[in-house]
Parts: sequence; structure tokens; C-alpha cells
Amino acid sequence: MKKIFILAIGLFAATAASAQVRLGVKAGLNLPDIIKGNGKNNFDTKINPGFNAGITVDIPLIKGLAFTPELLYATKGYKATNTFGKFTQTTSFIDIPILASINLGGSGLNLVVGPQVSFLTKTKNKFENGFGAAEQTIIENDSDRFKKSLLGGLIGFRYDINNKFDIHGRYALDFQKNNEDGTSETPEYRNQVFSVGVGVKF
Repeated sequence: MKKIFILAIGLFAATAASAQVRLGVKAGLNLPDIIKGNGKNNFDTKINPGFNAGITVDIPLIKGLAFTPELLYATKGYKATNTFGKFTQTTSFIDIPILASINLGGSGLNLVVGPQVSFLTKTKNKFENGFGAAEQTIIENDSDRFKKSLLGGLIGFRYDINNKFDIHGRYALDFQKNNEDGTSETPEYRNQVFSVGVGVKF
């Protein structure tokens, strides 16, 4: 995981040296949930709203096509309810989408698509019932419960309002499960996230 992360940082540093590069920042609302696997997953889930924020790099390749990697902090997770109470899991990730931006018809509308590598940094669990609430925060570098890095994919649209500001909407899905077979405490699943946001280029 550390080697991949260092490689990603190197990619950003290398692209930042290009004369064609435009740096930017972005932030948005995450609407994450999970896709459950075949393990011990006899429960229903709901969206656990979160956020994403980070930096972007825009590198034109040819007319209508650009390479647009990003480095984001993102919260994901899910909510679940059973006979014992309400459970909320919030996971914190460093996401690195490696995207292509394809302009559609010469307008401000762009298709964005590409792979994404996600690094799990922290998990926060909260359980609530009629008697009170309990919280647990786990720094995942010290835990072997979940995979620390996950490969996924992302597809969405970006509308460039002008040469500085944009609005965008996306769907991201992990291709890998968070663990192998899952348990009642740490069920197997894949993250999926719908998101909307705004970006600013400099």
C-alpha cells in the first residue's frame, strides 16, 4: 500500500512540472452505501452521508481529451437498523482517481471515467438504542480487519461553467471486497458512492 501511495504522490509531483498543467481544488457531498457479498450479511443498509475534498490536476492531451488525476479525502460507510438498535459505520479514505476527461460535442459537458485506488485510514462505528449510544474509532493501520487498499472504478459527468468553475456528479464502485468472507462483526462488502460537488481551477 505504501509503495502505491508513494507512486501516486510521485505522479502528482511529475505532472505538476508540466507547463500545461492546471491545478485545482474540489469538494462535494458523498452519498455512500455498500453492496453486500455472500457472507454473513443478513441486514439492510441505508446511505450514510459524507463528504469529499482534495486537489485536482488537469493535463490536456489532445483536443477534447485530458488526463485528470485527483487526490481526495473521502468519507464512506453505511447505516443499518436491526432489533437491537441503529448501527452507523463511517470509513475514511484517501482516494486517488486516475481519470480521463472527454469533452462532449465541444460544449462545457465532459464525461469522466477511470480507475480509482482507495486507502483506508480510519473506521468509526456508532451503535444507538433506547438506552444510549456507544462509539468506537479504529485507526486502520493498526488493524487487520479490512483491506487497507482497494481498487475500484469511477464514472460521471463534469460541466465546466467557465474556465475556472465546474459542477460534477459521479458514481464510484469498489471492485474488491473489504475483506474475504466476512463475519457478523465485519461483514464483507464493496463500497459504492454517488457524489456531487464543485471544482475550482487556478
